[in-house]
Amino acid sequence: MKIKEILAVLEEMAPLAYAEDFDNVGLLVGNSETESTGVLVCHDALENVIDEAIAKNCNLVVCFHPILFSGIKKITGKNYVERAILKAIKNDIAIYAVHTALDNHSQGVNKIFCDALGLTNTKVLIPKQNFIQKLVTYTTPDNSDKVRNAMFEAGAGTIGNYDNCSFNTEGFFTFKGNENSNPVIGERGKLHTGTEVKIEVIFEKHLQSKILKALLANHIYEEVAYEIYNLQNSHQNIGLGMTGEFETEMDEKDFLHFVKDKMIADGIRHSAFLGKKIKKVAVLGGSGSFAIKNAIMAGADAFLTADLKYHQFYEAENRLLLADIGHFESERYTKNYIVDYLRKKILNFAIILSEENTNPVKYL
Repeated sequence: MKIKEILAVLEEMAPLAYAEDFDNVGLLVGNSETESTGVLVCHDALENVIDEAIAKNCNLVVCFHPILFSGIKKITGKNYVERAILKAIKNDIAIYAVHTALDNHSQGVNKIFCDALGLTNTKVLIPKQNFIQKLVTYTTPDNSDKVRNAMFEAGAGTIGNYDNCSFNTEGFFTFKGNENSNPVIGERGKLHTGTEVKIEVIFEKHLQSKILKALLANHIYEEVAYEIYNLQNSHQNIGLGMTGEFETEMDEKDFLHFVKDKMIADGIRHSAFLGKKIKKVAVLGGSGSFAIKNAIMAGADAFLTADLKYHQFYEAENRLLLADIGHFESERYTKNYIVDYLRKKILNFAIILSEENTNPVKYL
C-alpha cells in the first residue's frame, strides 16, 4: 500500500479543507508515492517518536500537532523541530499532520473530549464561517434527475443530518445558437423556447471542482449555464469547540475532580467557584482562550480548555466556571481515535499507537 492511499483515508477522517487558514496540515515530510511499511500515530512528531517509528518499521508518522508550523529557512539540527525533520528525512519517514482539520470536524477533537466526559446533546461551539456555497443550474426536465443525482453523489445537497437536498422550479427559457453552435435541442440560428428545471443545491466550498465536474459530465447542453454564490450561513456541523450536557448536574468541586480523573490531568487551574451546579459544559481542546465569550453566550455552566493566561480568568465574569486542564490533557485521546479510525478502514496493516508521551509540561 502506498502512502498516498493511507493519506486518502486520513483526509476522509479529517478533510484538510476544514483546517484553519493559519494552520499547516497534510503531508509535511516525505513522498506520497512511497510504499508504506506501517503507520505510527502520535501526538507530536518529536525526535524520540521518529526513533520509535524506526524501531517499529513504520515509515509514516501521523501526528496531531504539525512539527512544521511556521516558515523555516534552514535545517541544521539546531532545535527540536529541525532535529526531528532531519532524522525523518534521513530514514525516509513521512510525516502527516491533522491538527485543526480534526479540531473542526464534528466527530473530531472536541467530540472526543465530550465523549470522554460522557456529555450528550453535543453542538459545535463556534460554527465555521464562509464555508458554504450555493450552485444554481438549469436543464431540461428529462435531464434533471441525472444532473441532480450526479451532484448529490459528488457531495452537494448535504445539510446537517440530511442529504440529497435541493430546490427545484420550472420556468420558461429562450435561446438562439449562432452558426458555430451545436444545440442538443432546437435548431442552429433559430430562436427556441421551452421549459427548463432550475436546480439549486448547497455544498462545502472545497467540493466545488468535484461538483462542477459532475454537473458538466451529466448535463446534455453544449453550453451549461450555472451560477455559484458564497453564502454567509454558518456551518452548524463544522467548527471549533463544542457544548454538551451531563444527564445529572454536579457541584463545581465534584465536577473538577471528575474532569481531572477522566482526562488524567495532574492539575487544574480554575476561576472562582460560583456556588452553582454544573450541567451544560463547553469544551475546546488545546488553546481556547478566544472562545470564553462564546462559551458564556452558549449558556455553559463551565468551560474546559487550556493555555489560559492570568488576566483571561477574569473574563469568566462570574458567569461560568473557567478551567485550564492542560493542553496535552485536553487532546489526550485524539491519537487513540485516529488509530481506531485507521484500523477500521485499513485492515491487515500495521497501524501502531505511539507509546511516547510528548507532553512537555510537568508538575511537581
